[in-house]
Amino acid sequence: MARYAYAPLSVEEGRGGGGRRSLPHDAAAEADRSAKVNERMPMFVGMCVLVAITFVLSRSPQAAAPAAAAGGVNAAVAATGGGGNVATVPEGTATVDAGSSGGGGGAAYESRPSSVIAEKKKNDNLPVIQISPPDSDIPAAAAAAAAADPAPPPCDCDGRVDPASIDIGELRAKALASTPPHIIECSAASDGESQSACHLPPSARYAALKQKGATLWMTGCSGAGKTTIATALEDRLVKAYGKHVYRLDGDNLRTGINRDLTFTEADRAESVRRTGEIATLFADAGVITLVGLISPYREDRDLVRKRHEDQGIPFYEIFLDVPVEELKKRDPKGQYARVESGELRHFTCIDDPYEPPVEPEITLRTHELKIEESADILFRRLEMDGILEGAPKLSPPGLPNPDGDEVIDLHVPEHLKAERRAEAEGLPKVLITDLDLNWLQVIGEGWASPLKGFMREGTLLEVLHFNSILVDPFNLTDNVNMQSSTTDFQTFKEFRPPDRVSMSVPITLSCTSYTRDLIESSPDNSVALTTQMGNVVAILRNPEIYPNRKEEIVTRMFGAIDPGHPYIEQIYNGGEYLIGGEVELLDRITYNDGLDKWRKTSKELMAEFEEKGADTVYAFQTRNPTHAGHAYLMRSAGENLKKEGGYKNPVLWLSPLGGWTKEDDVPLDVRVKQHEEVLNSGLEHPGGLDPATTVMAIWPSPMVYAGPTEVQFHAKSRRSAGASYFVVGRDPAGMKGSHQAVAHKDDDLYDGDHGRYVLQNSPGIGSMKMLSFVKVMYDIADNVMKVPDESRLQDFISISGSKMRLLARNGAVPCSATDIPTDLVDANCVPSGFMVPKGWDIVVDYYRNIDAGRWIPWSRPVVDPGADSRTKVGEKKFGSLDFRLMHKDYESFWHDIPMKPSGGEGNVINFVTEIPLRMTAKMEVQKALPNNPISQDSNDDGSPRYYTYGTPFFNYGFIPQTWEDPNLKDSLGNGGDNDPLDVMEIGSRRLDMGSITPCRVLGHLELIDEGEMDNKVICISLSDPDVNSILTMDDLERVKPGTTDRLRDWLKRYKTSDGKAENSLAGEDVTSVTEAMELIDETHQRWKNLCGKGTGTVSTEDHGFWLEAAGCKG
Repeated sequence: MARYAYAPLSVEEGRGGGGRRSLPHDAAAEADRSAKVNERMPMFVGMCVLVAITFVLSRSPQAAAPAAAAGGVNAAVAATGGGGNVATVPEGTATVDAGSSGGGGGAAYESRPSSVIAEKKKNDNLPVIQISPPDSDIPAAAAAAAAADPAPPPCDCDGRVDPASIDIGELRAKALASTPPHIIECSAASDGESQSACHLPPSARYAALKQKGATLWMTGCSGAGKTTIATALEDRLVKAYGKHVYRLDGDNLRTGINRDLTFTEADRAESVRRTGEIATLFADAGVITLVGLISPYREDRDLVRKRHEDQGIPFYEIFLDVPVEELKKRDPKGQYARVESGELRHFTCIDDPYEPPVEPEITLRTHELKIEESADILFRRLEMDGILEGAPKLSPPGLPNPDGDEVIDLHVPEHLKAERRAEAEGLPKVLITDLDLNWLQVIGEGWASPLKGFMREGTLLEVLHFNSILVDPFNLTDNVNMQSSTTDFQTFKEFRPPDRVSMSVPITLSCTSYTRDLIESSPDNSVALTTQMGNVVAILRNPEIYPNRKEEIVTRMFGAIDPGHPYIEQIYNGGEYLIGGEVELLDRITYNDGLDKWRKTSKELMAEFEEKGADTVYAFQTRNPTHAGHAYLMRSAGENLKKEGGYKNPVLWLSPLGGWTKEDDVPLDVRVKQHEEVLNSGLEHPGGLDPATTVMAIWPSPMVYAGPTEVQFHAKSRRSAGASYFVVGRDPAGMKGSHQAVAHKDDDLYDGDHGRYVLQNSPGIGSMKMLSFVKVMYDIADNVMKVPDESRLQDFISISGSKMRLLARNGAVPCSATDIPTDLVDANCVPSGFMVPKGWDIVVDYYRNIDAGRWIPWSRPVVDPGADSRTKVGEKKFGSLDFRLMHKDYESFWHDIPMKPSGGEGNVINFVTEIPLRMTAKMEVQKALPNNPISQDSNDDGSPRYYTYGTPFFNYGFIPQTWEDPNLKDSLGNGGDNDPLDVMEIGSRRLDMGSITPCRVLGHLELIDEGEMDNKVICISLSDPDVNSILTMDDLERVKPGTTDRLRDWLKRYKTSDGKAENSLAGEDVTSVTEAMELIDETHQRWKNLCGKGTGTVSTEDHGFWLEAAGCKG
């Protein structure tokens, strides 16, 4: 904190009177004292005289008439202070209207001839509005009165200075030109620092006020509209936006601070200077200051500009450029008429000069604009430059700051990536689903600003109860880290954060007790977020684990009871705990699905808007193909923003939703490819869009179908990437209730009008504005989609979404342009203007092949399976049920690969990896398919199966040439599970899918899974770094403490996260190596029996296995 103090004075400069004894000093000091006194005394005397004169004049208005009689015209005007009673001015003298004078920029005055002004202010390179002066500068009556009066008697001043002989203007100029007063405001500035060191920093002041200070200096001739426009702007800023605004003009200046000033050249300049100083202080205090002065001289205005620039304060010179002839027509106070009649002389812009600005920030030709239009131009400029926001401008001109006034980009910098990846390898692994990956992308790329991670409990509570969160980005209340700190339910700060930003949708990460225990037992205060395919994508810091109160979240979020709702199912399927914490993305999230070029971060998107020169952006979200009706609405919105909003280059953001969606939504790739054709068609087709003014970018968020609650997030998220407008239709983010819904079975869960209403009035939505859909229909007369003409409704037909889908499934062809039937379905045709032709072909292809399985429903990573180099992959991509992995050297993974490597140890087996370390895709060898490939298992509903309990800390697979025969019973009567013998490899390295790895057996656990004996052999790869240290299970516990308990927990509970009962173990202890090898030998013998090569027989032949491999038949 700066210390305030006067600068130290020397003894010579101190007070020596009042009987106080001076201390002795040497001659040099005395000489220095005398020099200072001599230097300052004239200035001091002059200022005292100025104060005295000002006091006398201000206290004696009744003396104006006698003074005028004694001193002529100049004395009369001086006596009035420029605002005195005009009745005291001698007849014939030009009267001055203080309200029109502009506080030092007065239109009429009698102080000096205009020729003098013109000569002094002349600049050959700059224009000057100057009418030749009349022959006489002083009206005849005034001149006669002056001549009739005798000269004033000499001053009896007793040897003192005659006040009448003092040129106040000259004295003032000298004072201003001298050095600043020898007083320093605070000690922090004593070493030459700026005086700002002693004040609250502007950034903190502006952030608290939620606006920046600025001066709008309106200059122009009398009657140009300065006061009128300033009043209109002030009214709008104060009433509609709650901003601190103040107007400075002749009315409030000449009745106070400028009351002592006349209309002499010096006083007019002083009036402008004082006004400029006041405006500087007001603006520095965060006030938007509107100055309305004629201020005719550039030099004076330029000095005010420089004063603002020196202080770092925005200054806008606004020239009201109106022709004199137009001003004469307006003449609101009748002054121009008085000039014409000769009653007023030396009127600025008529017979006194006005020097127009050379390069004003804004020029208003108010005779061509309505008052509201002029005010709107000024408003837009303030908005574009970020003056109406207290935070620093973080976005391009015209585009809004992200929510929370912070650009969020959580990608690890390039130079730290290797270090962070190495750190992540050693951290506890937390499983995230593909839906969680979508949310991670939303967070990391800034779409949920100012959120920096998965929500902590406190943040979640704010979201659920208020649809918004409190933030303090500039630490005004010492709460800058509130949302990124562990929730404290006992201690609260004295002040709450000052700002509330929109945040209506919970963004949480669930986990099971398995993951919770893993985190809580770890010495690390960070975890590595790992995808279903085993890829580590982010680090989460300072994890906060808290209960997943699913019912509370669902009821607060959706306001509906519908267990069959697709996203509600996702919530209930999540783990019993939630993890909050801030994230760091180790790399950009990509999906490798051919659509990544349309995925742009919020920062990249804002840069693209800037590149296109956007002065505003309006976003249109899509979950369906874009037809001509949509295109009409988007183009119309752009035109309206130009016409009614005053924008010059509004840019459309075509924003297809890219995250998780329900099964029956139109796939992402279909929508994006159809949108591409819409852009390729340009404006040549009524269903096309102009690529020059359109940006297409996938919005990465999942869809949660929460109606009015969700649409707030849709809008807020778009603002974080630069959109100021959001197009919203009927029932945004809604859907029909499922057959399990309590109140709305197969009917809209939400009222169609509620979403738009809630969005307009939601907390924290800020300055974002909504553009509503209007109903459009197809005009068969013009072959375009547009708003129906009430006078000819018979020419308009409706093409609903359901009708479009039916036409596409039927492969409808274009209708005749001249004969469009009213029943399109019966005619099986679609009007040519309904959708761009190539876009329609894409839609038809999808609906006619909807079950082909080649579509990309939503953003899910297409990853390499990480297969061994000796394997080969079928035609279908990894992640689908049709994926097949086969070996190049062996016809069958199960039958042809030997159970043991040749020449190996007695307790070493061949381990075939089905599921690599950390991968959750449930891969397994297919016993019934030809060649027994490895592919993904399926759930009961036919979807691909994934582990959901957590991230596996082991490689999982099987021992070839083994079989757990259902007829082989354990001591409890449980038979084998009819599969090859399962293996859990507990090394630290990830083994490739399909790889064949020699593995040392350590023992086994017998799992009882739904009444079946499912033995799990535990081994360690011979290539693992710890293999020489781990020979037994005891060694495993010594080298990797807790591993056995984690294996038991996994085997018992890994299905509980899918809603199934716990498994059990036949015994808690891991068997010995010998017992495990006996089991392996037994299952090998059973496999031989299955292939018909053993000594025993298989009791049934209806197993359905493929046994044609050479290893089985030979």
